[in-house]
Amino acid sequence: MQLTDTKGRLNTIELAVGKLYHSHRGSFDHDQLIGQPEGQVVATTGGDQYVALRPLLADFVLSMPRGATVVYPKDAGQIVQMGDIYPGARVVEAGAGSGALTMSLLRALGDQGRLVSVERREEFARIARANVESWFGGAHPAWDLRVGELADVLAAFEPGGCDRMVLDMLAPWENIAAAAHALSPGGVLIAYVATTTQLSRFVESLRTDGRFTEPDPWESTIRGWHVDGLAVRPEHRMIGHTGFLVRTRRLAEGARAPERRRRPAPGAHDPQALGWSPDAAAWTPEALGERQVSDRKLRRVGRGIGQAGEAP
Repeated sequence: MQLTDTKGRLNTIELAVGKLYHSHRGSFDHDQLIGQPEGQVVATTGGDQYVALRPLLADFVLSMPRGATVVYPKDAGQIVQMGDIYPGARVVEAGAGSGALTMSLLRALGDQGRLVSVERREEFARIARANVESWFGGAHPAWDLRVGELADVLAAFEPGGCDRMVLDMLAPWENIAAAAHALSPGGVLIAYVATTTQLSRFVESLRTDGRFTEPDPWESTIRGWHVDGLAVRPEHRMIGHTGFLVRTRRLAEGARAPERRRRPAPGAHDPQALGWSPDAAAWTPEALGERQVSDRKLRRVGRGIGQAGEAP
C-alpha cells in the first residue's frame, strides 16, 4: 500500500496480518487496512493521518528495490508511446536493469505479446525478476528474461522476427547490425542514452549504417505547478534531464536511406573533434559519469528481496 501524509510525502509498505506501521508520531495496525477498499484514511496513535491506496506503477517503480538506475516513468511513458508498443507485439529490451521499463512494456503488449529482456549481469536480472513478479503477482506469461549479450541473443532470431526493440545500454551503436537483422521492415528501434556523447555517436552510426530512417532524438522534462488559491506558480523543483531518446525505423531489406541534406559546421563529423575513442573499452560507466552500484549494495538489495518473498 502507498501511504500519503498531510505534507504529501509517500511511504510504500507491504501489508501483513498482525504487523504495525511505525512513524515518528505513533503507529497503526496493518489489520486496519487489510480487507478494506482502497482510499481509506488511517490515523496513527499520535494523531497523524494517512491516505492509503494501492501504488500506481509509477509510484512502485520509484520505491522498489533497485540495482541499476531505473528508467523514470516520464521516459518509460515516452518509450511506450513513441516506440508504438501495442498488444501482441514482439519486443526486445536490453538491458533489463531493475525491471522498471520491463513492467511498462509488459503492460502495453499484454499476455499475447512477447517481451525478450536481455541483461548482462546476473545480479541485476535477479532484482528485475523479483520486482516484475512482485508487481504482477507472479511470472508474466509474455516475459522471457535472459542473461547474456544482446548480439548473441539476436543472432538466434529469424530475420525480421522482432517488431520493436528498446536499447538501454552504454554503447547501443555496437548492436546496430544485430538490430537490423532481427527487426522486421518498418520495425521501431528506440534507444535510451544518458549523455550527449552517446547520443551523437549512436545517431551518426545509424546514419552511416544506412538501413534505418533518419534518427529522431529528443528529451523530455516535467515541471510541476504550485496551486493554492491565488498563489499559482511553477514549482521550484522539476524533473529535468534523465536521458535522451532516439527513435528510428528499419527500412526494407536492400533499401538504403538517402543522404539527408544538411549544412554542418566545419569539422562537425570529425571523430577526434567529437571525442570518440576507437577503443571500445573507453566507453565505460565511469567514463560517462555514471554512478557505479557497489557489490555491497547489491547484496543488501538481494537480501531485502529474499526477506520480502518470505513475508506472509
